[in-house]
Amino acid sequence: MSLKNLPKPQKSGILLLDKPADFSSHDIIAIVRRILNTKTIGHSGTLDPMATGLLILLVGREATRRQADFLKLSKTYQAILHLGTETNTWDRYGEVINTSPVPTISSEQLAAAVQKLSGTISQQVPPFSAKKIKGEKMYDLARKGVELAPRFNEVNVSWKNVILRTPNEISFTLTGSSGTYVRALGYMLARSLGTVGHLSQLRRVAIGPYYVENAFAGNLLKSCQTDTLYNWVKQL
Repeated sequence: MSLKNLPKPQKSGILLLDKPADFSSHDIIAIVRRILNTKTIGHSGTLDPMATGLLILLVGREATRRQADFLKLSKTYQAILHLGTETNTWDRYGEVINTSPVPTISSEQLAAAVQKLSGTISQQVPPFSAKKIKGEKMYDLARKGVELAPRFNEVNVSWKNVILRTPNEISFTLTGSSGTYVRALGYMLARSLGTVGHLSQLRRVAIGPYYVENAFAGNLLKSCQTDTLYNWVKQL
C-alpha cells in the first residue's frame, strides 16, 4: 500500500487493539492504515509476533505528538516460562540453542529468585531485540551472526501470581517500566533457578491506565469497515 497522498484521518485519538499472535505490530499498523485510509498512525510500544494483547495506536497528528508520553507508561503482562530449553530469541519462536536439567524447585526457592529480580534491576537486553547498536538493530546483527557483548538497561519491575504450574513451567504476571523485556526476565529467572528457559506464552494486559478488556479484537480487522473502526478511536 502506497502511503503517498493519503488524507488526514477523520478523527484523532487512541485506538486500543488486542493484537493476535503471528502478526508483528507493524503488520497491524499497516492493516489499520489501509482501513482508516490514513498514514498518520503511531504506537505506544510494539509487541513481538508471538505476543498477544494490548497495542495502543495513535491516530492523527494530535495523538502522535504525544507518543513519547505513551511510551513512558508502565506495561503489565501475563506470561508462561518453560524451563529446561533455551532459544536464541528467548521465546518459543526461536531456535533451541541450549538445554539443561530442571532441578526440583520449592516455593521458597522460587519466591527468593523472584525477589532478587524485583524493584530496580539491571536487565540483560535480548540479542534479538530492536535496540540499536551504532544505527543497526540488534536482531539484524544477530541474524548476521555478529557476536555482541551483553547489553544491559535499568528497569523497575514487580511480579504477581508467580506459580510453578508443573515441574518445568512457571506462570506469572509482571509489571515493568518502559524498556522492560519480559523475555529477558524469563531468561534471568530460569538462570537464577539453576537452569535455562524461554517464554512459551506472552500477553500484554495493560498499558498505564488502559486495559486489553476495552480493546478492539485484532482478529476482526480483516473484515472491519472504516466507520466501524473509527468508532473505536477515542479522543484524548
